[in-house]
Amino acid sequence: MGLYAALRLSRKLSPRRAEVVVIDPQPHMTYQPFLPEAAAGNISPRHSVVPLRRELKRCRIVSGEVIRVEHDRKMVTVQPIEGPPTEMTYDHIVVAPGSVSRTLPIPGLRERGIGFKTIGEAIYLRNHILDRLDVAAVTPDPAVRAASLTFVFVGGGYAGIEALAEMEDVVRDALSGYPELRQEEVRFVLVEATNRILPEVGPQMGAYAARQLDKRGIDLRLDTRLESCVDGWVELSDGDRFKAETLVWTAGVKPSPMLDRTDLPRGPRGHVVALPTLQVVDGDRVLDGAWTAGDCAQVPDLTKPEGAFCSPSAQHAVRQAKVLADNIRQVILGGVPKPYKHKYAGSVASLGLHKGVAHVYGIKLTGLPAWLMHRTYHVSRIPSFNRKARVVADWTLAFVFRRETISLGQLHEPREEFTDVTPPLTSHRPSEPVGAGIR
Repeated sequence: MGLYAALRLSRKLSPRRAEVVVIDPQPHMTYQPFLPEAAAGNISPRHSVVPLRRELKRCRIVSGEVIRVEHDRKMVTVQPIEGPPTEMTYDHIVVAPGSVSRTLPIPGLRERGIGFKTIGEAIYLRNHILDRLDVAAVTPDPAVRAASLTFVFVGGGYAGIEALAEMEDVVRDALSGYPELRQEEVRFVLVEATNRILPEVGPQMGAYAARQLDKRGIDLRLDTRLESCVDGWVELSDGDRFKAETLVWTAGVKPSPMLDRTDLPRGPRGHVVALPTLQVVDGDRVLDGAWTAGDCAQVPDLTKPEGAFCSPSAQHAVRQAKVLADNIRQVILGGVPKPYKHKYAGSVASLGLHKGVAHVYGIKLTGLPAWLMHRTYHVSRIPSFNRKARVVADWTLAFVFRRETISLGQLHEPREEFTDVTPPLTSHRPSEPVGAGIR
């Protein structure tokens, strides 16, 4: 959300009028709806992220972490990648750190769980699942084989269903290279605490998605909670207990913990409280120069009855960014900000390659048409022509060539092999330089 707002502000305001500063510990913005495609190998992981310095050429980029916001002083403290913290003053601040995975105190989750919020987690999940196939193919132990071929996903929303469906496709394709393994041995399990999946697309389309996943042999556990996963033993609230080497946690999000280091007013669930104009509000008092939007914000939804708030979706975040940037410009030029109002158009979700569901403007689609709509919408939303072209090129190549099912697990420990082959430094006399005696 911050990138969209900064990009629009830098275009709407001349450098003589305002300086736009973007503070982020990462040098890129991740377009999260493309994480399942990146994990599945449908697109290059680099094409699902947008480089800040390339896209925000009119902005000043500060690579660091915000460790404190004191709006009473209009001061933000930044911890750069290296060096001491620095303080920066501002006239207007846009607080948009987004969200993080909403986890629960479940035994073993911290040690065994894999999140699905960042590009690093998506790449790790892909490599981990393909590594499990290698383990299963060579182990003589039936218990290890079964655990390696059991993949558990917790959470039946967008992230969980799309990640589950894409990775099931990946495993199905990869098995052609493993004559030792049979499809019947592979077990995908979805654990969802409510009695439905994909609530965003409505009950009818959600039920259709459940039927399609069931036809693919995916074990759907609705009205079921994860109780424990200590040492890989998955225990569910329905009494089932089994071993699994893969546990993916996608059960919701919560506002970024960065908000704990600010003096901005927060709602009951930790979101920054905002008016429809996206200005931060403390009770009846509007905080001068403070703005927020996206997953971390509690923004009233003017298209619904009083008390409703905008959902934490990319659809709202992108549109809020546009309104927020225009409102800041209006205030700087002496104008009046306008309220954000957008009636939710509907939702699209992928169920794997060439499969999907959609409920948009009252129109319900399934299968290939829904999948095409899903891809068309998201490629239109990712910033920059550069990224759009690269994603479309990846998709085009995927139609011509088979999916790549290669694990690059060494990415996660790149120095391990080098360290193993490098001998430790032996002791030597202080007066004798290392390497003495070599001719």
